[in-house]
Amino acid sequence: MAEVFIIGQILKAVNFCEPNLFVCWNIQAGSLWKVVEGESKGQTATDRNRIDLVSVFAHPIDLHLATRGLQGWPKFNVEVYSVNALKQYHPVGFGFAYIPSTPGYHNLSITTWKISPVTVLDSIKEKFFTGGFTIVKKDLIYSGVERYKILTISSGIVEVNLNLIFKNFRKYDIIFNRT
Repeated sequence: MAEVFIIGQILKAVNFCEPNLFVCWNIQAGSLWKVVEGESKGQTATDRNRIDLVSVFAHPIDLHLATRGLQGWPKFNVEVYSVNALKQYHPVGFGFAYIPSTPGYHNLSITTWKISPVTVLDSIKEKFFTGGFTIVKKDLIYSGVERYKILTISSGIVEVNLNLIFKNFRKYDIIFNRT
């Protein structure tokens, strides 16, 4: 079986207006893929030190995947949350990016979005009481099939650094050309 080694870090979140951020992440792949070793999901620590709308995490990622085919290529999903003074957290950004299909070092800038309040009352609730709106069906975040029905606004960017090592792809007649 062909193998992919993903080694890297969630570096930082930029341009989020909310303070005290953390990121829940997962690497999602199709049915032909399996995790050999490592964690395919996790959560960063909360960063309270915010300078120039930047929250730094430096959260490690180390994952070894094996596959029988390219269908269902892995994607990197992120959900950004803010924690208030009462230790309540609410979502402030959702996003994803496909894992690059070439070996080597890659910088991913994952743009995020959040659900926009529809009414003035929703805006007041979001600002002072409950925080952002959450999504019950998580597949809406990443599939996009029904996401067009949701009113959204841009949130911020999560920066991820990845080193990718591919093994046995040539053996199975899969050749990656670097351009």
